[in-house]
Amino acid sequence: MIDKAELRQMSQAERQELASLLAELEEPATDPVNPYLYDPALRRERRLALVLLAGCCVILAGWIVVLAATLPHHFDAQHWRAVWVNFDVLLLAAFAATAWAIWRKRQILIVLLVLTGTMLCCDAWFDVGTSLATSGIWISLLSAVFAELPLAFLAFAGARQLLRATVTAGIQAGIRAPAVERAPAGTQDRIGACHSLRRTPLAGAGLDEALPRSRAQRQAERAGQSA
Repeated sequence: MIDKAELRQMSQAERQELASLLAELEEPATDPVNPYLYDPALRRERRLALVLLAGCCVILAGWIVVLAATLPHHFDAQHWRAVWVNFDVLLLAAFAATAWAIWRKRQILIVLLVLTGTMLCCDAWFDVGTSLATSGIWISLLSAVFAELPLAFLAFAGARQLLRATVTAGIQAGIRAPAVERAPAGTQDRIGACHSLRRTPLAGAGLDEALPRSRAQRQAERAGQSA
């Protein structure tokens, strides 16, 4: 520690150098990979998102209790055919968009895989649930067990692998960057600013990242041998 006597004996330049060193020590460490550490706008947005989600959870929990107590066991639905046909049309559009993203190897494939998998799970759930105690229950169960749910699992697994590859590539890019400029809070120049997912290529090894790891490794080995 420096006492007052030593401080008085220091020159003006030495005092300024000491002040700058103390300021650097008191400055919080920044992580270019995690802008939440130094961007106050991002911290406010995160807190707001947490508050909104917590409120949605509370409201939805109460609404579930109300529905469980008031909904009838049987109900004659209106526009039954239009509901299912339109849902299948949307599912077909999701499959087509996912196929396009696979063909073009675009980052939006992650979102489309999650969307398609979710729609397949909803299809299986409502198809089985609405066909209970009817003659079509076995067809619904077979289609759910052998078609919809396996496809949904593959979609979720592929999205998970691609997301891990994207995060890993982003972290490695941040580590390799020689210097990172701090962007003003609330601007589009934040670190990791997203470009169009429809135009951004897949990160890492591309579609091989969505394959099971052992198969992806075999693909990489073959590529290395042929190069």
